[in-house]
Amino acid sequence: MTIEEILQMKEGSEKAISALKKKSICIPSWDGKDGLKSQYDPRLHPVMDRNIYPDIVEDDGKIDFVPRIALGFQKLAAKRMSELVNGIPVRRIYKPENDRQKEVATWLEKIFNRNRIDSVNIERCRTLFSCCEIFTIWYAVEQPTDTYGFDSKLKVRCRTYSPMNGDSLYPMFDEYGDLVAMSIGYKRMKDEREVNYFDTYTKTKHYRWSDEGGSWNLVEGMPEEIKIKKIPGVYCFRPEPIWEETSSNVFEMEWSLSRDGHYLKKNSKPVFAVFADEVIAYGDSKDENGSGKDVMQYPKDGRAEYVTWQQAIENLKFYINELRSLYFTQLQLPDWSYEKMSQVAMSGESRKQLFIDSMLKVKDESGRLLEFFDREVNVVKGWLKVMAPGYEKDIDALQVEVVITPFSITDEKDTVSNLLLANGNKPIMSQRESIEEYGHSDDVDQTMKEIAEESKQDIFEQYQ
Repeated sequence: MTIEEILQMKEGSEKAISALKKKSICIPSWDGKDGLKSQYDPRLHPVMDRNIYPDIVEDDGKIDFVPRIALGFQKLAAKRMSELVNGIPVRRIYKPENDRQKEVATWLEKIFNRNRIDSVNIERCRTLFSCCEIFTIWYAVEQPTDTYGFDSKLKVRCRTYSPMNGDSLYPMFDEYGDLVAMSIGYKRMKDEREVNYFDTYTKTKHYRWSDEGGSWNLVEGMPEEIKIKKIPGVYCFRPEPIWEETSSNVFEMEWSLSRDGHYLKKNSKPVFAVFADEVIAYGDSKDENGSGKDVMQYPKDGRAEYVTWQQAIENLKFYINELRSLYFTQLQLPDWSYEKMSQVAMSGESRKQLFIDSMLKVKDESGRLLEFFDREVNVVKGWLKVMAPGYEKDIDALQVEVVITPFSITDEKDTVSNLLLANGNKPIMSQRESIEEYGHSDDVDQTMKEIAEESKQDIFEQYQ
């Protein structure tokens, strides 16, 4: 059934919404007992479930609360992967062929910057790597502005929907894999009552239904025309979270640490033991503030001492370290903890080698992200054509390349040396730029003037 047939169904809104909710792609569920949220949130891990790992009820009715150690490694993996992708901000390289296209390039970049696109990318990647799907919609509000470099009656904004934020996403693809409709289910408070909404975007129309009246009905004023003649948003998905199939290793670490913590709690208190063949009287110790001293008498070969539990701690430490190492190795993510980084003295070049695996990981993940960002540029171009009439051909003709640079440790000295070598040891920075980059001068012009005067004095002294 095509999108046009669904939206024109005579059976009513509920039938249409039911048809729009059918997904042709398999995405792991976020909510639910076995959903991704139960892995992402350490508070929902099995070791925290009192039905699976109950506290101990003593004979006298007192509850012995067992230690519960949760590890947020899944959340760390999503955060770290987002840092690797966006630690060096995603760049858009414009290739204008004339002055009008140069203007368009400036306007496009200002639209992205005004929407704080670098911060948006960090949050979007973290969300995508966690819940496996996101949809960012770009919309315009009527508000006069000149912040983009030209006078416009519209202001462009963006918003991201994801299951992590309580939204439900329903993409619809045609037989060629192109997105022909995008639907979003979400909830909002209206007049102190929670109302369900369902939005559907096609290339030409925007539909919105709500159940405010008790059943699904189109909101007043819907459907509305889409001015940019394309779906005003971009969708991205992945078949599994960034931590893949490693949650079992995390759970095993949690169980081992929690069980060992319980044994340690029960047995770490020293026991005072008396080794003697006769009964020894004890328990008559003086008060600590008293002047007397404790005196105990034992048989000839008797002795008394504190006995502590001889725990096999090295085996546990080895087990946890191996599981932790396997976790990061399987995911091709660097273990940046201070403990790991400080264990071995390494040179700057050696530390760079630590990022080789993670850089390959970013390259592996960048395919779907580049496709997502490229489509987003086209959506923003669509809004720019509405905002700047007369520039349609230049906007379409402007080529934009999106570049993802994997984060790595860099040495500026090496970078400068390589650049100087490449251009025949010619200067690559002006004196003004170097003073500004240094950042210790309150008045760059005055500093340059003083340097020039000092240079004149040095030359004058040479000929005296």
